[in-house]
Amino acid sequence: MLHGQSIVNGEPREGTGAAFHGMDPAAGTRLEPVYRSVSVDDVDLAARVADDAFATYSKLSGAERAKFLRHIAAGIEAITAEVVDRAHHETALPVGRLQGEVGRTVNQLRLFAQVVEEGSWAMARIDPALPERKPLPRADIRSVLRPIGPVAVFGSSNFPLAFSVAGGDTASALAAGNPVIVKAHSAHPGTSEMVGQVIAKCVKECGLPAGVFALIFGSGSVVGSALVEHPSVKSVGFTGSLQAGRSLMQLAAARPEPIPCYMEMSSTNPFIVLQEALHTRAAQIAEGLFGSFTLGVGQFCTKPGLVFLPRNEDADALVAGLEERVKKASAAPMLTAGIYKSYKALVAERGQAGGVAVLAQAAPESAGSVKAPPALFEVSGSDLLREPKLTEEIFGPSALIIRYGNREELIELAQSLEGQLTATLHGTESDIVGAADLVAILERKAGRLVVNGFPTGVEVCHAMVHGGPYPATSDSRTTSVGTQAIYRFARPVCYQDFPQAALPDELKNGNPLGILRLLNGVYTRDAV
Repeated sequence: MLHGQSIVNGEPREGTGAAFHGMDPAAGTRLEPVYRSVSVDDVDLAARVADDAFATYSKLSGAERAKFLRHIAAGIEAITAEVVDRAHHETALPVGRLQGEVGRTVNQLRLFAQVVEEGSWAMARIDPALPERKPLPRADIRSVLRPIGPVAVFGSSNFPLAFSVAGGDTASALAAGNPVIVKAHSAHPGTSEMVGQVIAKCVKECGLPAGVFALIFGSGSVVGSALVEHPSVKSVGFTGSLQAGRSLMQLAAARPEPIPCYMEMSSTNPFIVLQEALHTRAAQIAEGLFGSFTLGVGQFCTKPGLVFLPRNEDADALVAGLEERVKKASAAPMLTAGIYKSYKALVAERGQAGGVAVLAQAAPESAGSVKAPPALFEVSGSDLLREPKLTEEIFGPSALIIRYGNREELIELAQSLEGQLTATLHGTESDIVGAADLVAILERKAGRLVVNGFPTGVEVCHAMVHGGPYPATSDSRTTSVGTQAIYRFARPVCYQDFPQAALPDELKNGNPLGILRLLNGVYTRDAV
């Protein structure tokens, strides 16, 4: 199934640039075939044919787009065994985890299919004409969400399926009616090619224009930059590092026509344990917290990296439980040698920072390994306030405990935090009710607040928010998980005094789609 080729204009395309291989991080071996970066001319072709395809694809009905999304889901399911095997070798992620990721990938495709088939997501609004209104009549004014244009999607390293070629960004952009150009992540090129082949085949079988989907391989600095700067590209979806995300944001903003970028970048996901919960279940919280910050070798964007505890005996018991688990833990392979190298350097740097104590660290592996040992650090709240760099993300299985002296200090620490994807509180009902001021601060800092749970594990559903204030994401008003993700790739268009026959179906008087609409300020499925 693998040929080491990109997919442009519906056809395999041999790259002519720098060569690279997939790597097995556990074995340290290269995986065939060889991949090569596409040229800037290939990027130009992919963007131009996507722009051509937009004219047709954007006009498809919700039912037709739903059929396409379901076809992709079925195609991915059909290659589950092969794609899981390849992803396992390219990422060292467990087979069971990857099988679950296939399920998540196809389920979110089908969920978006349901959304666009039903149709109410388009937020149709109708304010009929009032010709007799005094002192001035009102025109007939109607609006609906329309697709934004070709979308560039950058695959992530840590989710080779669910945040990659057919992941949430691609699914939501296609659902909204936009062609998609995916820049595959170099950490799992074979997995990306397999899924890309499925989507390209579905484009043909559904009779869609070839430019509806493209898959390209290449470096972010050259190919990725050319993609973001191309005038035909109208939006960007990205999951990755803060440095890379910032660079792409700046490119998008510097264009003659700036475009929106939806970047998920950096989050340390504060985890706060309140007193009654500490007193009654410190051991259970320690067990769950250890499992959460080491899950997937700590390579989850929602990993709890900052743990806030008071200075008392109950908190000491929780810390002791964490220390014991970390010391007994085994190192496990990270996704790439580069990610491991960064983790190793940042852990060493943190251990040498002023005021930071190394509480526990698992035994390291032999030289040349990419297996990361979990690490646990501690610092006082006052030292953290003096050195905010300690709040920066370490991608990998580490956590920093922050010990505070009183409630006022905890509030000050919470106020000092940057934007986050999640913030977690453990407490009894009286703990949580009594922490209303803390909750109010966390609402401004994070996109998802979790009570008595653990932030790793993001449910794909209508209400989910996977986003947050900068630097967690570039736009805290959006989410990259859940059906609200579709709104990133659509824009409102208003139609004034249009004849019925020329209106989109969503806005016609008879409501032929049977969708929920805002008619004269009241939600209804009734005809006008």
